[in-house]
Amino acid sequence: MTTLLALDTATEACSVALLHDGKVTSHYEVIPRLHAQKLLPMIKQLLGDSGVALTALDAIAFGRGPGAFTGVRIAIGVVQGLAFALERPVLPVSNLAALAQGALREHGVEQVAAAIDARMDEVYWGCYRAVAGEMRLQGQEAVLPPERVALPDGSSSGDWYGAGTGWGYAERLAVQATASNPAALPNALDILSLANFAWARGEAIAAEQAQPVYLRDNVATPKAR
Repeated sequence: MTTLLALDTATEACSVALLHDGKVTSHYEVIPRLHAQKLLPMIKQLLGDSGVALTALDAIAFGRGPGAFTGVRIAIGVVQGLAFALERPVLPVSNLAALAQGALREHGVEQVAAAIDARMDEVYWGCYRAVAGEMRLQGQEAVLPPERVALPDGSSSGDWYGAGTGWGYAERLAVQATASNPAALPNALDILSLANFAWARGEAIAAEQAQPVYLRDNVATPKAR
């Protein structure tokens, strides 16, 4: 039986989830700016409550972004620290994909336009379709103004569900949805689901290969003087 730990700190939410002996347990809290203090205790409690030792883990999954730069870095720092110490591989999962997977889990919708508020008058954007229970990216993820978002080629507007804080810009988004949830945040529960598919395909990577995906790389790079 596979044992996977998943964690996410890319948005205001902080969450952890565990798959062990076919059973899933999780913890989710919306705690802006407290991720660094709360994440390790949450992991320790989740493992303790489940009676699972860190050494029992086969791999560690995490939300690799896009999201808040600081939050994504916290997740990668913790994951790499644990993975190096345990000599275990890691499974990076898109936070936009996690939003889409959450919409599938909660509402049964199979086409999701995921959007996270990227500040600076932009949104992180990705469109996903369900394939055998897994939300898969259609096209590419991007960061762009709400007026420039688009559905995959050949898709009709209105057949999509909108998930994520980027849908707070609904009046400006160049795409319409049948329904949307602008309050939705990524959850480690859905990162765990997606990581389980990736694990089964042999897509785990070494801890040193874990990289954040900001989409907006120029902001994370100091400008030359």
